[in-house]
Amino acid sequence: MSEVDSEQLQAIVQELQILQSQLSQITNQVNEISLTLEALENQNPNKPVYRAVGNLLLEVDDLDKLRSDLGDSKTAFEGHLQRLVDREVGLRGNYEEIIQNLEN
Repeated sequence: MSEVDSEQLQAIVQELQILQSQLSQITNQVNEISLTLEALENQNPNKPVYRAVGNLLLEVDDLDKLRSDLGDSKTAFEGHLQRLVDREVGLRGNYEEIIQNLEN
């Protein structure tokens, strides 16, 4: 194995590890927002809803705005998640290519 191939392989493996961590974090964010939106749909309209802002819990006056903000956040996270998945696919392809070159 040449030094260049070894370094490339190491860099790809490191980036894949970082991507796995990021994928996990973003997936958790998307799941949390989805659960929050679901809970909002099942919330009794006569009961208050609170939102954490820093160390405070503030009562939400406009539930539609909250739903919209959460939906926008979810969409943004899903877009980021897709970009990470695309990057992971590309890196895995590069990894496989280097491995094949080393085997030949």
